[in-house]
Amino acid sequence: MTKSDSLLSEALVKQGTLSRQSLEGLFKEAQDSSQSLASVLISRKVIPEQEILNILTRELKLSSVDIKALSIDKSLIGKVPLRIASYYKFLPLELNGRALSIAAAEPLEVKTQDEIRTQLGYDIEVVLALSSGIQEGLKKYYGLAAETLERISPPGAKAEGSTTAPGNEIVEDIEKLAGEATVINLVNQIILEGYKKRATDIHLEPYRQGITLRYRVDGLLYDAELAAEMKSYLNAIISRIKIMSNLNIVERRIPQDGKAVVKVAEQMLDLRISTIPTPFGESLVIRILPTQMLFSLEKLGLGKKDLQIFEALIQKPHGIIFVTGPTGSGKTTTLYTCLSRINTRERKIISIEDPIEYEIPGVTQIQAAPQVGLDFARGLRSILRHDPDVIMVGEVRDLETAEIAIRVALTGHLVFSTLHTNDAASGITRLIDIGVEPYLVSSSVEAFIAQRLLRLICNACKYEDKQAPGELKEMIARDIGLNSTEIKIFRGKGCVSCNFTGFFGRAAIYEILLLDEEIRALILKKMPSGQIKRIAISKGGMRTLRQDGWQKVILSLTTPEEVMKATPAEESLRLRQEEEVSLISHAPEPSLKQQALEEKRNYRRLDKQAIMHYKVFRSQEELLKQGYRLEQLNVTKNISAGGLLFTSAEAVAIGSILELKIELPEGGEPIECLARAVRIEEREQNKNYDIAVCFLDVTGAQRARMNKYTETKDG
Repeated sequence: MTKSDSLLSEALVKQGTLSRQSLEGLFKEAQDSSQSLASVLISRKVIPEQEILNILTRELKLSSVDIKALSIDKSLIGKVPLRIASYYKFLPLELNGRALSIAAAEPLEVKTQDEIRTQLGYDIEVVLALSSGIQEGLKKYYGLAAETLERISPPGAKAEGSTTAPGNEIVEDIEKLAGEATVINLVNQIILEGYKKRATDIHLEPYRQGITLRYRVDGLLYDAELAAEMKSYLNAIISRIKIMSNLNIVERRIPQDGKAVVKVAEQMLDLRISTIPTPFGESLVIRILPTQMLFSLEKLGLGKKDLQIFEALIQKPHGIIFVTGPTGSGKTTTLYTCLSRINTRERKIISIEDPIEYEIPGVTQIQAAPQVGLDFARGLRSILRHDPDVIMVGEVRDLETAEIAIRVALTGHLVFSTLHTNDAASGITRLIDIGVEPYLVSSSVEAFIAQRLLRLICNACKYEDKQAPGELKEMIARDIGLNSTEIKIFRGKGCVSCNFTGFFGRAAIYEILLLDEEIRALILKKMPSGQIKRIAISKGGMRTLRQDGWQKVILSLTTPEEVMKATPAEESLRLRQEEEVSLISHAPEPSLKQQALEEKRNYRRLDKQAIMHYKVFRSQEELLKQGYRLEQLNVTKNISAGGLLFTSAEAVAIGSILELKIELPEGGEPIECLARAVRIEEREQNKNYDIAVCFLDVTGAQRARMNKYTETKDG
């Protein structure tokens, strides 16, 4: 029995944690397995390692350190060979003259310290640390799987299974290299490390200087430290992974895709493997997916109102629900969650996907295989013969798939699918662009749901940032209609739990465009997506991606930077008063102040008449429920590329959204856009009204055309 074991046992008995009788059995097990008492207690999960560390530091009067919170000089790592550090299970911390400070999980015996001193030539000072921290430190500073690599290739040895050809080229016996147990262990360590880091993807990339290994965690890639010898085993690693996924290990000239299933800590993982050729070897990506997942609408990040909308949508008897967003925005997870919510024995649910991301018991899932002719369109035709109630189509990519999906929805089926667009309203434009008739879109689609993923602040190190700029709080308050004093911004300091990133996990933000009668009418008229979005917002029924993101900032779930990075900047519906004046204010005899404003105009104003029609969509006092309230034919008093001034027989409330149709005297297609009334003046002479409006969604081409017209006529 060592001194540390004796002190540990006495302390455990003294504090009443264990009895002497139970310790006798543990001592015997430690002697039979040539382990320390501390190792047995930890492996049997009798006492937490941290508690044992506290006892040893107190009884032996040693200090302890948190390895994960330290930064060790790389030059020191080079002075201590990995084979010595891994054999004696310690990590070098600091070198002061001839004294080397090392961290070990247990106190080292004098004999062991003498052996280390003899091999390294330094005096040894031991501090205690958690064994998990020492293992992580060895990976971090010596490189992932460095110990395994050292066992594969002892100093001076070449990679086994390789020979030198007459032209000095390395010829590798791929099957022999891939079959070595050490290479298998190397691959297993790479995958296991990814699982422990919560990685969704593992990237192995070759370059001229070497290879890189990166893990994607919470949407961002992080480099893993690698030993220099790893490059020599790139082909062996890739060959081993190809064997796991039933790919051709000889073929390196073309991309290949495969999959494999592995087991990690009672968790079955589905691995999706993809390789592509590069000038310096094959680049490989492994996507890590659990074979079984628990899907819940409440855990998607939906607010209370959005959750109610989702619940209503997925219970509809027929129609199409499109989820939109770029690759990696969580669309598939949202669709799977919806299917899981309505998955009952009374419903027949069939999906066709490429690839099948997760397995859902009770759902018939079809893997699309375009190489043999099973694409989404053909699969959809066959699905209809199986009498489904609900259908999920992985993605609408072409006209044929879109038209079949729409007709399926029109014949009484509920259809879920995805589109690649930047926001919800752009889904309408996307369908029309690929050739779908507007009347089919308006009559079949129930909603477009755009989404993005945001990283969540780590709860373990969350704090309120009281130094956040006031302008940032004002921007958030302005976008969601709050007072800036109500806004609190939180961040993560970075800790061991979140790998010092300040973030842990992700959640989605949503933009839900419900197709009511007014939106359907706009689709039939082929209105631009920007105009449809503005009307949906002005009616108060839609919250944009950025606004939903700001709500999560207020709830201290994420940071403003995450929201701004994931969502596009949106034009405010409320223009500042001085901007409105500089765009469209007009007086017959401008004052000096007005002349100064004139010089600051973004666009030249022209006192010229042009025929225009307008319709009122909304006023500040009420929402219009029965289409348009006014329709007028008017002549402008002046016009610019930013707004115009016209006279009307009826008053329009400030803030009303108008649909304009402007016929310029030069001819050409009329300019159609939305505008907002920003000023109204009653003319006493004839009881008419001068109405000034700002354009809201003029396209770049239309604005350039009006600008050219005003400059030409003014000149």
